[in-house]
Amino acid sequence: MDSAISERSAAGASRTELTATADNGLKIVVVGGFGVGKTTLVRSVSEIRPLNTEETMTQAGRGIDETGGLDGLRAKASTTVAFDFGRITLDAHNVLYLFGAPGQERFWFLWDRLFSGTLGAVVLVDTRRLEDSWYAIDRLEHHGTPFIVARNTFDGGPAHTPEQLREALDLDPGVPLVDCDARSRASSRDVLITLVEHLTSLYAAQRNASQETPQ
Repeated sequence: MDSAISERSAAGASRTELTATADNGLKIVVVGGFGVGKTTLVRSVSEIRPLNTEETMTQAGRGIDETGGLDGLRAKASTTVAFDFGRITLDAHNVLYLFGAPGQERFWFLWDRLFSGTLGAVVLVDTRRLEDSWYAIDRLEHHGTPFIVARNTFDGGPAHTPEQLREALDLDPGVPLVDCDARSRASSRDVLITLVEHLTSLYAAQRNASQETPQ
């Protein structure tokens, strides 16, 4: 059996129901270009059966939903047309609600609604198509939404150093940059942990700054 399928099957068997004591829902959005792995990440890490709005790609999308001739995208047969939704429990009282945004430009009008009430975001990037990530970063910065960048590992992708990737994406030095395999539950979980730690640090700094400001 394929190792990725085996891991997903094992993860599904260990997923548990949300307990009645969980009372804080934290909204997280996963954004990025078309085909970077947003749906895969939500599916791999969600402890519930993910809700998705994938539809079959047809000839009507030719010239619009372009795969760029990349091997992994050339075989892509479906695409998200609204959003993906999943959930992961942090502890007995806190859960993350995950929303995967559609990647195609024709669905970008949905992003501003998805960002409403969002605590933070993951920008998933494919190093073979870094330019597809610029819009996501621009919109998050426009909304003032904290985010981290996760480089999804693809075979044949350019071997950028972290410094080169930061420069190409024009990232602020304070934005965490991590590598991940969106197919792996453990790897996707680590991405979310990095985001939560980043948010905790940001909000703690803001709280301390407000306490130090003279009234």
